[in-house]
Amino acid sequence: MTPDATDIRQALKACFGYDSFRPMQEDIVRHLLAGQDALVLMPTGGGKSVCYQLPALLLEGTAVVVSPLISLMKDQVEALQANGIAAAALNSQNDDTQNAAVRRACAEGRLKLLYISPEKLQAECGYLLRDMQVSLLAVDEAHCISQWGHDFRPEYAQIGQVRRQLPNVPVVALTATADKLTRQDIVEQLRLRAPRVFLSSFDRPNLSLAVERGYTRQEKDEALAEFVAARPGQCGIVYCLSRRTAESVAQMLCGEGVRAAAYHAGLSVEERGKVQDGFINDRVRVVCATVAFGMGIDKSNVRWVVHYNLPKSMEEFYQEIGRAGRDGLPGDTLLFYSVGDVVQLSRFADESGRREVNIEKLRRMREYAEAVVCRRRVLLSYFGEAVDHDCGNCDVCRNPPRRVDGSVLVQKALSAVVRAGQQVASGTLAHILHGDAVPEVLSGGYQRLKTFGAGRDVGLQGWRDYLLQMLQLGYVEIAYNEGNHLKVTQAGADVLYGRARAWLVAAEGRHKVARPGSRHRVTQGAEEAGSLVEALRRLRQQLADEEVLPPYVVLSDKTLFLLGVRQPVTLEQFGGIEGVSEYKKRKYGKPFVDLIRRYLRGG
Repeated sequence: MTPDATDIRQALKACFGYDSFRPMQEDIVRHLLAGQDALVLMPTGGGKSVCYQLPALLLEGTAVVVSPLISLMKDQVEALQANGIAAAALNSQNDDTQNAAVRRACAEGRLKLLYISPEKLQAECGYLLRDMQVSLLAVDEAHCISQWGHDFRPEYAQIGQVRRQLPNVPVVALTATADKLTRQDIVEQLRLRAPRVFLSSFDRPNLSLAVERGYTRQEKDEALAEFVAARPGQCGIVYCLSRRTAESVAQMLCGEGVRAAAYHAGLSVEERGKVQDGFINDRVRVVCATVAFGMGIDKSNVRWVVHYNLPKSMEEFYQEIGRAGRDGLPGDTLLFYSVGDVVQLSRFADESGRREVNIEKLRRMREYAEAVVCRRRVLLSYFGEAVDHDCGNCDVCRNPPRRVDGSVLVQKALSAVVRAGQQVASGTLAHILHGDAVPEVLSGGYQRLKTFGAGRDVGLQGWRDYLLQMLQLGYVEIAYNEGNHLKVTQAGADVLYGRARAWLVAAEGRHKVARPGSRHRVTQGAEEAGSLVEALRRLRQQLADEEVLPPYVVLSDKTLFLLGVRQPVTLEQFGGIEGVSEYKKRKYGKPFVDLIRRYLRGG
């Protein structure tokens, strides 16, 4: 008999500690319980896991969850086991004895959820799946199955064959980002039968959005150090375009007294595992990483994400900023953007096997970085979601840009380009206009140009900003095959010779790197009970250390904040806090309630 609404909500509270569903979750759960296929697009932090985990608990048998990374499986299994739910993973990191025990538990029906990699699934296809009662097949990070997705993995393309073995089992594919082409490919590859597509809002209003343009490497380091210092004790991720940059940024932050580490594919498996484990368990505060990091992290208390370089696509950017604020509390995002990024990523796109697609994805990413309207509206529109109001939580909304007639500025810049024989790159041009006798200017003899120093009144960073805008507006283009030299376009020539005017966004000088806001009412309440929350945090760390678990698996930051605000003094009150399941109430209730009682007594 299919569980009714009351049964489903009671299971949600008892198993996961939530009193209510997030948007769309209940509809998805009911759909799967009815035995129907589904494709779920829900942002990172939107609650995708509950959509298949809750049906798994309510259905007879074992749900098989295909997951791309061992670390992601480990996080999910630990979180489920921390709620008293029978779950395990079958992967290459287990030894033969461990895998044999997992297979036996599946065959005997003692597991509710089995996590497995696509490679392992193929190996077990003819044996384990035949011997166990499969209740549900869930494919996480389903964009990996599509050649049109941003993280295509050929192994995923074989999963559809498993469907033939499980003709009567509902299949759900889940991902945080997939355009229409990718969605269609997922449905075909997985052989989904008349699936209902659940398309959740991509909006993450708890995330602030900000972009800083035209910084040099040194200026970025200074701004990043300031950004991190303004968030003491908070965990964050810095995404970098190269391994070398990840290493140097981590070293810089360590020099500022921050517990930081680099993570990239050039490190050994053991080194990467050590960094990831340190980050999950709060021993490492900041990870400076290439895109190889993060997909396998289910850490709910990442408070901020910085992109040291421009990402290759909006999908990649959205996935990565989504790793902040997964618990629903405020998270900050910051993107540094420069001409150098455009040059390097354009070269990557040119050399890729899908040049036109990647050039277009880069163009849309630049539109976000160069936006002079609400950034959240630009971001959401990319994913086909129209919004009729500004968000108020991005840098453009907080500091609306001021447009000025920049015709003279553009004419100065373009005149310098022409006088230099259109043989200078953007960085050198900024120095020429500012009148800097740096080596690259002197070696080309550009200090003798009539336009040398013609823009001393603007400032070097101001020129970098204006040159980015000129590139965006099509007044210049970059000749990537000629040393990245700037070339004047026809649109630029029209401005240069007075046939058209140029309107630019005023470069107001360096923006002060945003400090974290506290608009979230839960956070504000917790700040008022700050000393209690810190005591609760120390207790959580102690319990986590005893069980060798990440602290957020014991209780999330949001649950700690709510404990600090509501201050429950009985086990029943403790069990009423969001995020406290029946199992956690029994396991952790007494030490937390005892601490709160002592705090209220002044002890």
